[in-house]
Amino acid sequence: MSSRRRAQGRQLAAASIILFVFVVLDANARPANMSAHKDKNPSSKEANEILPPDHLNGVKMEMDGHLNKDFHQEVFLGKEMEEFEEDSEPRKNRKKLVEIFTKVDFNKDRSVSAKEMQRWIMEKTEEHFQEAVRENKLSFRAVDPDGDGHVTWDEYRVKFLASKGFNEKDVAEKIKNNEELKVDEETQEVLESLKDRWFQADNPPADQLLNEEEFLSFLHPEHSRGMLKYMVKEIIRDLDQDGDKELTLSEFISLPMGTVENQQAQDIDDDWVRERKKEFEEVIDANHNGIVTMEELEEYMDPMNEYNALNEAKQMIAVADENQNHSLELEEILKYSEYFTGSKLMDYARNVHEEF
Repeated sequence: MSSRRRAQGRQLAAASIILFVFVVLDANARPANMSAHKDKNPSSKEANEILPPDHLNGVKMEMDGHLNKDFHQEVFLGKEMEEFEEDSEPRKNRKKLVEIFTKVDFNKDRSVSAKEMQRWIMEKTEEHFQEAVRENKLSFRAVDPDGDGHVTWDEYRVKFLASKGFNEKDVAEKIKNNEELKVDEETQEVLESLKDRWFQADNPPADQLLNEEEFLSFLHPEHSRGMLKYMVKEIIRDLDQDGDKELTLSEFISLPMGTVENQQAQDIDDDWVRERKKEFEEVIDANHNGIVTMEELEEYMDPMNEYNALNEAKQMIAVADENQNHSLELEEILKYSEYFTGSKLMDYARNVHEEF
């Protein structure tokens, strides 16, 4: 199935999700990406283990082209992000945030510079990388039951379809005998996309087998420069409306097809457009010529790009830098805690100096 049809199918599905979210759930919602839809009702734990995730920690954009709304928190908190989500006690959260501040403040001058924030962002991104490596070991074992250290496409296909509810023995037998697999259109579409991605992850000399390192690239393309290029190519292909392999602002901010039925929904749409417009113009379009090339998007998507980390550090500081000294003091980070941690701390200044 063509990438355009994939994009249209994704848009139609997203539109129905958006309308449901607008009416039933949260006024602060955004157009939902497909990973959120799939993760809501996973068919099994194994499905989550072996299917490449749409969301990649520490990467600024989702695989389906949505912006990563948790990016700032991921690169500020690293593996401690879950602690802030689970613990809503303001005083404990404040104490943890003070502890993080002291770590970011490398030279111990009680303020965080852009260089110190850049260093911290790179360190937290590396944490996400290492976590992906650990998870990949478990995922690889799930698809390599004979433990020979290599997985064929057919072996993966059997495990994937089994995780989607198909009978594993029946699927394996049909594949062995080259019989037709009767799967629904959506599953077939996913399989075709995965197969293309599978062979992209097969490093030269191509042997149609993936070892553990290649399987990591398959699940987490941010770990491989070649797969990062492939991920960018897929994103541009799905957003590119005129086929020129570049993105204009109008292409980047285009919303999924659907009908906005009330003012609340319109406001959410407007906020979403403003966020994408700002990101396109101020960050992704490096030379500010109104066009985003594959090269520009690749640099934007690369989580280990030190120049991007420095720019991100400057942006994060600008959000909370009330005294305009181009650095952050503890009081400023505590006051803007929701931006950095997702947790809003009440009475943020109480006992700051005692705790520090």
